[in-house]
Amino acid sequence: MDSEEHMKYCQGPNCHTYETKDRKRGPKGNKTYQTRRRTSFYYLGGNACCMRCQGDWFRKFGEQAVNHFGRITEPKKLVPENAWSNQRDWGNPIDTFYAYNSLTKEQRPITQEQYEDDNFTLNQG
Repeated sequence: MDSEEHMKYCQGPNCHTYETKDRKRGPKGNKTYQTRRRTSFYYLGGNACCMRCQGDWFRKFGEQAVNHFGRITEPKKLVPENAWSNQRDWGNPIDTFYAYNSLTKEQRPITQEQYEDDNFTLNQG
């Protein structure tokens, strides 16, 4: 597969307006500034080339995104039923894995497989 197929453009709506050497393209006498294109980015979940472009995107689309994906209309609450997180103690000679409740301070042993499973949780609420 050609590496060109994995290239993507920065999603910052103003990326092409920022005057940097790597954005400048074209033959002498006909230069333009262009949106950055890379195989990977580190901002906006891998979609923006820099914090400035990430901020530009959020200022332009943030309100729409929050409304589209679900605006919170009442406070979320951390209660004992949903306060569980998976933890790891890096030990000598072996690591131990456990579920930890940040409100009750309770610990329950879990397996390494459960720890590595992104869908495993003791949360009930």
